[in-house]
Amino acid sequence: MINVYSTMLRDKEELKVKENKIKLFVCGPTVYDYSHIGHARTYISFDIIVRYLKYNGYSVFYLQNITDVDDKIINRAKKTGEDPLKLAHRFEKEYLNDMKRMNVTNVNFYARATEHIDEIINQIQTLIDKGFAYETSTGVYFDESKFPDFGKLSNRNVDELTNNRINVDSTKKDPRDFALWKKQDTQPYWNSPWGNGRPGWHIEDTAITESYFGSQYDIHGGGLDLIFPHHEAEIAQMEAASGKKPLVNYWMHTGFLNVSGVKMSKSLGNFITIKELLEKFEPDVYRFFVLSTHYRSPIDFSDDILKQAETSLERIVKTCSNINEALNSSTLPDKDNGAIINQLDLFINDFFKAMDDDFNTPIALSVLFDFIRFLNKQLADNNISKSTLITIKDALMDVEYIFGLTLFKDTNIVDTDLSDDLLSILTDVRSDLRNNKQWDLADKIRDDLSGLNIDLEDK
Repeated sequence: MINVYSTMLRDKEELKVKENKIKLFVCGPTVYDYSHIGHARTYISFDIIVRYLKYNGYSVFYLQNITDVDDKIINRAKKTGEDPLKLAHRFEKEYLNDMKRMNVTNVNFYARATEHIDEIINQIQTLIDKGFAYETSTGVYFDESKFPDFGKLSNRNVDELTNNRINVDSTKKDPRDFALWKKQDTQPYWNSPWGNGRPGWHIEDTAITESYFGSQYDIHGGGLDLIFPHHEAEIAQMEAASGKKPLVNYWMHTGFLNVSGVKMSKSLGNFITIKELLEKFEPDVYRFFVLSTHYRSPIDFSDDILKQAETSLERIVKTCSNINEALNSSTLPDKDNGAIINQLDLFINDFFKAMDDDFNTPIALSVLFDFIRFLNKQLADNNISKSTLITIKDALMDVEYIFGLTLFKDTNIVDTDLSDDLLSILTDVRSDLRNNKQWDLADKIRDDLSGLNIDLEDK
């Protein structure tokens, strides 16, 4: 039984879904700049959660949006002189590459906002038809006064919400009302029943999730900073449009990331991108760092803490290497004492007990280290039989999968012995792609071959 903490309930509850099938949506990035280590913390956390759910037999459809039209993108494009959509898609590519390097591999589909404009317009029209939205000279707005449950996720009252609004648009009925459609005649814009314009930030998510999941689904995730106003707006939009409650059964949020005890900010000079991080540390080190703190808790980043994570991870990897060496030894005993099996059973039980308790990775890691210490002594004393050692390795490889780490380095090597004929075919295909200006596919072949230690040079 897996228990999860639901932000709406403010307590843990048993995860219950139909037919072991889970529809999960996590808010994706606004692609106007390189992704930062705060993004990585959230997406690694949900990647581990999905891995554990799959390990336990759940079928997970993990959907993530890409906000590729937004004020931040447009303002950045004005500064660089770049087309806003081209800029967004350039940084989207960087983001996806960062996620690949971080071994965040369980997202089934990335949905661009700009590829769901029709769905966005349809949802806005539904809200207008049902009396939850209205049009002004500047756009279309959601009328929060018509949705009395607004604020139920963040547990804020109406007066507080009103006082927190800035840049008030005088055409709106109420300062609390948020934009569904922003009218504009400068690029990028799309035609709509209300004139040229572009979607607001909140509406893209519910239009996308309704397209793939329907009006209700299982889990919605994201960073703690998105609860208000973004997730509140999503609840209001979808529940108002569909007439069904709740929008989702479980709200899950990751805690804030600080840098040396201070909130990360470009103005403070402590803003760290994933690309910058990976110039100093291996991806597995950052994943291990994320695992060391519960996903709901705040996490503090510093070089010293990352170096500690690096050292701790090396200890585990070294033990896994020792296991492989022992398995190749001819001097293993035929039998081992009962204490070894008992300790293995205790480790497995306590590890999964921690993960079942709202994916408590720091406790699971603590259990792992206790077992590693015991295991190292038994390996040094040559007390473990080959059959038991294989069972131990299988258990640790389960941990390797769930955490998304590479612990048994020599068992993750792919056979790269490609024949000359196959290489010739691949290079010919790539040449044709380049001649037809299909650069992305051509680059993918080159990059995939590079991952197999085969370098192509374009003459």
